Amino acid sequence: MRKRILFLSLSIFILLTAVGCSNSSITSTTETHTTIIPDAKEILTSDPESDIFQFDGVIYQAGIDWIEELTLIKDEQVGEIKTRNDTDTNFEDDMSNKLPVGAKIYSAKESGEVGGLILLVESEGKLFKYYGLVEG
Repeated sequence: MRKRILFLSLSIFILLTAVGCSNSSITSTTETHTTIIPDAKEILTSDPESDIFQFDGVIYQAGIDWIEELTLIKDEQVGEIKTRNDTDTNFEDDMSNKLPVGAKIYSAKESGEVGGLILLVESEGKLFKYYGLVEG
């Protein structure tokens, strides 16, 4: 009988200690940041004259002033324009609205620190700079 009372007392003590030590009023919050990748429709709706292409799910746009000022050297070829779409806003990878089919897409060697995604496209003997439109 003594053992049973001692066991019950010890069990109640452990139970009360466990409940008393928990703090149910503490809540945990997790902050989530999402990256928004604009699509061709969004870009062409805001500026129908934009020179864009899609590569690896990202829209790249030419004519961005600060990109044009950079000194960039083409590195490895990473792709090629395979289709041209200048009639609607449904884009797929390797599709452009202004570049010709066959234009070569290159990664860029940068002189200095540059933030963001930059690709170079060689077409008709000229090298064009494109910036990946990713918002974070």
